[in-house]
Amino acid sequence: MVNTNRIKGRMKELEITQAEVARCLDIAQPTANQKINNVRPFDLDEAEKLAQLLRIEPGEFGLYFFAQ
Repeated sequence: MVNTNRIKGRMKELEITQAEVARCLDIAQPTANQKINNVRPFDLDEAEKLAQLLRIEPGEFGLYFFAQ
């Protein structure tokens, strides 16, 4: 499960919309919404693309994509 609050916070901080996330991941916007909200899982490729879009440092990857 992803850390929804952290991902949403980073999106807000960088002013990135769900539509931009969807374009980056080459998925529909409703699907992006479901993935961000833990309804559907991210695959590793999608998580890496989103981390790049959100400028998440490699050492912080787990804080965003592995909820505790």
